[in-house]
Amino acid sequence: MISKKILEAINAHIQEEMYSSNLYLSMAAYCESVNLKGFAHWMRIQANEEHGHAMKLFEHLVDRGGKPQIKGINEPPAGFESPRDVFEKTLAHEREVTKKVHKLYEVALEEKDYAAQILLQWFISEQVEEEARVTETLEKLKSISEGSSAIFWVDKELRKRAG
Repeated sequence: MISKKILEAINAHIQEEMYSSNLYLSMAAYCESVNLKGFAHWMRIQANEEHGHAMKLFEHLVDRGGKPQIKGINEPPAGFESPRDVFEKTLAHEREVTKKVHKLYEVALEEKDYAAQILLQWFISEQVEEEARVTETLEKLKSISEGSSAIFWVDKELRKRAG
């Protein structure tokens, strides 16, 4: 049986993952509006991944006899200044998610919930990958001067991301 504390913590994190999905869809919409289809493609895939993370937590609760609670999700920002701004905000967001995953893992340790610990180890590894992937793109964007046509090279590279 899943503890009330873990149930509440995982339900809260499901909401966080759904917010992340919406945030990346908002970023995709911005990228579409400035005709950067590769950036938009990358963000759509990211949004789908975040939705998948929420569902992984949802299924974990269901499998363990817990009841997922679907809660309201805050509206994500819609205004972005540039592709670089999008990726700076993406990295900051992923770092916040990492902190939240670590806190959730601490709750699982506290509660001696071994099944949740195993699940959350996957999330911890996933966050390392997420931050590395975003940092790589952000570093490319930092090397491009404002208005440079090199942005189209990055756009083309981002279009290759498999979903």
